Amino acid sequence: MRLLLVRHGESVDNVAGLYAGSRDSSLTNHGVLQAKRLGGHVATRRASIGPILHLFSSTLQRAYQTAEAIAEACRAQDGHVTSLVTPDVIRVEELREKDFGSSEGKKFGAKEKDDDSESPESMRVRIDRFLDHHLSPAIRDLAPENVTVVIVSHGIILNVLLKALLSRYPPKSGSSLIIGDRPNSEYLAPWSNTGVLQARVELSGSDPAQLDGPTTIHMAIEHMNNVDHLQGLKKTRGGIGSARFDSRQRTMDSFFTSSSKKRKFDDGKD
Repeated sequence: MRLLLVRHGESVDNVAGLYAGSRDSSLTNHGVLQAKRLGGHVATRRASIGPILHLFSSTLQRAYQTAEAIAEACRAQDGHVTSLVTPDVIRVEELREKDFGSSEGKKFGAKEKDDDSESPESMRVRIDRFLDHHLSPAIRDLAPENVTVVIVSHGIILNVLLKALLSRYPPKSGSSLIIGDRPNSEYLAPWSNTGVLQARVELSGSDPAQLDGPTTIHMAIEHMNNVDHLQGLKKTRGGIGSARFDSRQRTMDSFFTSSSKKRKFDDGKD
C-alpha cells in the first residue's frame, strides 16, 4: 500500500507570515487552486498508487478543504472502470497543527519565550493516538494491497507523524531512507503547501497470514515534498491570489474565461 502525507494549501496566515497552529486560518484563492491541482494529480495516478480507501485530515479548514479537493477530483472519475474508490474525508482532532499558545497569530520571529506552546511530547501523544485508533489498523489490513491512504495535515505535526511511522514501521535492513540533509533534525522532511511525501508500506514476508505485529511491516519513502502538480501555476497579481477564498464569489477560472468562448484549462481547470 501507499501512504500520502500531504500539507494543506496556502493559507491567509501563511501569506501574512504568522504563527498559525490552532488558529483556523482559511485557504487563499491561490491555496484553493493548489488544492485543485493536487486533487487532479492524485486522481490520475490510480495505476501507480491504487484506489484511495481512507482519507484523513485535520479538523482545521485549511487541511480539510485541501482533502475535500482530493476527494472531489477523484469522485469526478466515477462511472469509469479506472475510477478511484474515494471515501468521505475523516476529520481527526489529533492531526491539528502544533498549538503555539500565546504566540498564535504573532509574526514569525516575534514568538514569546514562555508562550505555553505545545510540547513535542504532547504532539507525539496525540499522533500515537491517531495511529492506534485510525492509521495502524488500516495499515495492518491493507499493507499487502495496491491501495492508498491519504493524510492531509500541517508541516510540524506531519513531521511528528513521520517520525512515529518510521519508529513503528522501520525501513528494511539495508534500504536507503530519503530524509534529505537533516537526519538528526527535529524535522525530518520539508513540506511546501500541498507538498506530498509518498511512502510504500509492505510486509516483510510474502504470506499475509504471518503478520503478527508492527515489526513485520516496513515503510520506505519514495518521494518527499513532491509538488509536480504545481508546475506552471502562478499566483494572480494584485493581491487576488493571496486573498481569503470566498466560495460565494465567482471561481478564479471565471475571471479569465470569456462568456462567448470557454477556454479549456489543463490540470482540472485551474
